Amino acid sequence: MAKLTLSVDPKVVQHAKRYARARRISVSRLVEDYLQILGHAGLDTAEPPVLRELRGLLRRGSTSDYRRHVISKYR
Repeated sequence: MAKLTLSVDPKVVQHAKRYARARRISVSRLVEDYLQILGHAGLDTAEPPVLRELRGLLRRGSTSDYRRHVISKYR
């Protein structure tokens, strides 16, 4: 297994550790899984993998509708 050094904001690290602990996985596994998802996403698309997974769940919705919703929700 290859090692990777990342520089991450300490608050992000705290949240990642809490998130991983709650799911009984390591932060390394969490990062590896996320990078694997990104690797399968392909470089030819501008939308995040989560949007592709959610697409089709809404009967009438678009990427811009979802983005508007998320922006208003987290203001």
